Order: sequence, then C-alpha cells, then structure tokens
Amino acid sequence: MKKKYLLFLVALLTLSFVLGACSGSDNKEEGSDSSGKKEINLVIPSEPPSLHPGLATDNTSSAILINVFEGLTTHKYGEVVNGAAEEITVSDDQLTYTFKLRDNKWSNGDPVTAHDFEFAWKWVLNPENVSEYASILYPIKNAEAYHKGEATAEDVGVKAEDDKTLVVTLEQPIPYFLELVAFKTYYPVNKNVAEKNPKWYTEAGEDYVTNGPFLLDSWNHDKDIKLKKNPDYWDAEHVALDQVNITMVESEQTAATMFDNGEIDFIGSPYQTVALDAIDQYKAEGILNIEDYAAIYLYKFNTTDELLKNQNIRKALALAIDRQSLIDNVTKGEQKPALGMVPIAIKGFEEDRGYFKDNDVEEAKKALEEGMKELGIKDPSEINIKISINTSEAHSAIAQFIQENWRKNLGINSTIDNSEWQVFLDKLSNLDYQVGRLGWIADFKDAYTFLEPYDSAENGNNDTGWENPEYTKLLREANQETDEEKRLAMLKQAEALIIDEMPVAPIYYYTNLYVAKDHVKNMKPDNLGYIYLKYVDIEL
Repeated sequence: MKKKYLLFLVALLTLSFVLGACSGSDNKEEGSDSSGKKEINLVIPSEPPSLHPGLATDNTSSAILINVFEGLTTHKYGEVVNGAAEEITVSDDQLTYTFKLRDNKWSNGDPVTAHDFEFAWKWVLNPENVSEYASILYPIKNAEAYHKGEATAEDVGVKAEDDKTLVVTLEQPIPYFLELVAFKTYYPVNKNVAEKNPKWYTEAGEDYVTNGPFLLDSWNHDKDIKLKKNPDYWDAEHVALDQVNITMVESEQTAATMFDNGEIDFIGSPYQTVALDAIDQYKAEGILNIEDYAAIYLYKFNTTDELLKNQNIRKALALAIDRQSLIDNVTKGEQKPALGMVPIAIKGFEEDRGYFKDNDVEEAKKALEEGMKELGIKDPSEINIKISINTSEAHSAIAQFIQENWRKNLGINSTIDNSEWQVFLDKLSNLDYQVGRLGWIADFKDAYTFLEPYDSAENGNNDTGWENPEYTKLLREANQETDEEKRLAMLKQAEALIIDEMPVAPIYYYTNLYVAKDHVKNMKPDNLGYIYLKYVDIEL
C-alpha cells in the first residue's frame, strides 16, 4: 500500500532523524491513566498524507483510517467478516451483491446509509477527484468507463435502493470481492457533511465524521493524533481500548529508545518499524516476533528516462543485486529474496517461479554490454544513476548496499537522493526520478493486487511509465476466468512478462517484525499488515 507506498513501511527497517517527541499518559507501563482508562501509546513515522479514505494510498494513513472507518466488510485476525453490512446476499451468477446495512450511526449522530456508500464510491470514480486508487473499484459494472469519461455516474453498478439496501453489480464474477469491499477505498463517507464541506477530512473536529470503532479526537499536524473509543459504534461493547495516543516519530532508533523506556507499548508496521540496530537486542531478549507478510520491497525504474527506457540496462541493474547478502547483513529480518512480483505468502505463488537468479552478475554484465551498445555508451563509468528514497536510515542502508553492488559488479556510478515522505511521493507520481524505492502491501489476498498497478501507464499506482498491451490483456482475461488453475496460469504469464521487461526490480519479500509490552494483548499484524485496534486490549 501508495497503499501504495507501504509503505513507508516501511522497510521493515529504518532508522532516521527525529520528527517529534512522544506524549501520552504518565503511567504507560500499566496502559492506563489515573482514572483507570485503558490507553495505548504508539508511534507512526510521519504525518499521514491523507485521512480521506478515497485519497489515501499509504500505510501510515491506513493505520488511522481502518480504525476510524468501517466498510461493508472488515477483517478479524486476517479473516473477512461483516462490518457495516449485517446481511450479504450474492446472486447465483455471482454478479449482483445485495448488502443490508445494520443500524449504525456516524459520529455526528446521522444514520449510516446505503446512500453514503454510493456517494463515496462514485466520488472516488469521478475523474475530477483524482483518486489514485480508483482502479480498485473497476470490478463494478461501468466503473472504469465512468472513471475514463466514457459513461455517467448513473451507469455505475452501485445503487442505494433505500437507506439500508445497497445493490452492487459487477462486470464479471470476482471471487475476492468481499475482501475488496473491506479495503479503505470502499469505505463510506457522510454524504451530507462532504457536500457541505469538501475539505472535511483535513482537520479533526465536528466535520471529521466517521463510522468506525474509534473517533479522531485530535490531530496536531506533524506532531500527534489521539483516537477515542466511539460510544455509538454498533459493536462498541467489544472495543476494550478507551484511548489511543499516537505520536509522529520519524526515527526508528528513537522509537526503540522510547519502547525500552516504557514510553510506548508497541513497535511494528504500521506503528513505526523495528530499528535495524535493535533487532539483535530484541531477539536476545526473546521479544521479537516475526510474521509472514504479503508485501514486497522493490526498486521502480522510470522507463521514460533516456537511460532507463532501455530494457537491457534495467535488467542489468536488477540482476546485479545480491539480495541474500542484503538480507543477511542489512535487513536481518528473515526476509526472502524476491525473484518475482508476487510474494510467496500468496496462495499459488509459494514456490520460486525461476524467472531469474539472485546476484546473477554474469548475466547482468551481458545485459549491460548489450544495453550500452544500443545507447551508444562506451564505458560503464559514463553511467550515473540517481536512487531516490524517502528519509529513512534503513532505506539509506539498503540503497548504499545496492549502490555498492552496482559499482563492484557493473562499474556503474550512482548517487542517493533523499527526500521527505510527501516530496518523495510527488517525485514518483510526476516521474521526476530515475530509480525509486517502494514497498507494496497486498490490498487483498490475491496475486492480482501485485500485478494490477502496472496494467497501464495511467494507473495511479504505476509511476514507471511502462505498459504492455499483452500484459494488460492477460490481466483482463485472468479477472474473467472462473477456473482457478487457468486463472493462476494467466497471472503467472503476466508476472513472467513484467519480470522480462523489468520496469521494476524486485528486492525482497517482507516479513513483519514487531515487539509489544507484556500488558498489550491481541495486538499483532495480520498477513496484510493490518492492525485493527478494535481487538486490542490492555491488561491493567
């Protein structure tokens, strides 16, 4: 996750400079304040880029959104369960879904209605709103056509039949559709509030209206966020936490110190990441947890760049990286070398597909030589590549390692371009880079979520300028295929094609590292990286 940007993740690593200092209750070790309220103290690595569910693309924003909003379905310990929908009916041809909403209120007292869902989804698809995740709604009938200006909003297959009934018609059967509607881009938005105040999502206050288990109580930009239990949430009796104090701390090392001092209760994406220097310490203490994670760390190539538009140059750069050594000596989180686009945590992709070998220096040199001939470059030393990263000592350590691989194995020079998070995202979106790092977390448990961002150059999550008609065709056909074996074969064909042309260089498949204080109960990320605070408790 732009969800995209994992993001920030997110490196399963990172060490940087301090953005802020922690605040919270005085009695943090016990997880409560003097009044006996159950509080938890957390950190995130930056200011959330957007707290609008239709605009957010990153992991940091998602950490807040999944706890203050709720979709028709949601997740519980990695499984999809009913959320705002009390009953779900699917037609025999699996094209029509009817959602009956349960009784629930917005935080301002308004009833949550099917009209709010219809409004929110069509807002995302309206091209004027520039939602980078609009394509995740394309399974809905005429959604893509509307987003591309080829149909009207009325043509889109989502209709509030009454306040409690939402009917959704799909283009073709989608076996994971109920997982999709749990994703943040499918969350409702209070229609009345949003129409009166189009900037409702920029500040905490009476217009920041939500329907989830927690309320956005305060938002001090670039400093901290406070969530409070929502007393009007339909399932409030099963929400244990009274308050969540979240401070913005850019440095993982600072977060580790705060954890060691008892100032915060948990470290693990999306609530910062375990500092590289702390991994061995926490392993020795027996408190480091390592979970499977459907996510990938990769380097994107700007294929509109004069140098990187050359496929052989891209292939040389990708093949010359020693992934296993990077994992053993830098990231140290038991990650796996990524030799494909789809993580091994995804069903059907558990085995190595054999597209290329890790650290294949011989093939990398051959590709470089061919690419230099095609571009009229006489010597590798003439090549100087800029690696763009967001501020993070972990991303910097990874970039330095890869920089040395390229120098030693290929004789290529490179520099590291370090930017603040939002500036970095803008560079990727505007193709104002050569090579850029990215993490991508599964939006849902299917290989398609890792392949779909590159289905066209216009896809808001692409950011490489690359597209291939055959690749697009394979993805479209796979999405229409109901035979699971045939569908998997098509997706693997598409994966082989994108690996062959290398608009991105896979680096490693993530694991999720986290540590928690003993009094924190039920807090662990699922394999999509989600942490739903609704299920977290504090032992007083």
